Amino acid sequence: MKRSGLFVGGIVGILLGIVGTVFCAGPVSRVIRNANDPAPLEAGNSDRYEDYVICTGAVAVNPRAPTDGVWMLDYRAGKLLATVIDRTQGGKILGFAELNLAQEFGIPPKQNVHFLMTTGTIAQGQAALYVAETTTGKFAVYTLGPDPTGQQGLVIRRHDMVLFRKNPT
Repeated sequence: MKRSGLFVGGIVGILLGIVGTVFCAGPVSRVIRNANDPAPLEAGNSDRYEDYVICTGAVAVNPRAPTDGVWMLDYRAGKLLATVIDRTQGGKILGFAELNLAQEFGIPPKQNVHFLMTTGTIAQGQAALYVAETTTGKFAVYTLGPDPTGQQGLVIRRHDMVLFRKNPT
C-alpha cells in the first residue's frame, strides 16, 4: 500500500506540475520577452547653477538617428542657447542656436527676471521647451530643429506665447 501511495502521489505531482506549467507559460513568456526588449526610456533632465539653467530633450533632426538637444538659459544675458549632440558623429556638438529671451518676453534691460523652464515630449523623438517668466506673466513654447531655409545650422522656433496670469507684478 505504501508503494502504491507513493506511485499515485508521484503521478499526481507530475500532473500538477504539467498543469501549472501550462497556466504559467503565457505570463512567464511575456515577462521574459519584456525583460529582453524593454520599452525605450524617455527621460529629460534639468539643473541650475547661479544664473544658468540647463535642460535636455530629444530633437528630430534626422528621423533615423535620434539626437539629444541641450538647452541652456543664461539669466544675466537673457539668452537661450541650444545645441544638438549627434550620436552618429561620435557625440559631436553641432553648434549653437541663440535666442534673446529679454526681447522675446519684452523685458526692459537690467530688470530682475525670473525664468522657469522644462522640457516635454510633443512627438516621438521631439521635445518642446516650455519657458515661463514670472515678472511678465508670459509662457512660451519652443522647439529646436534644422534651419527651415535649408542653410546649415540649428534654429530655435517659438510656437506660441501667452499670458498665464492677467496682471503680472
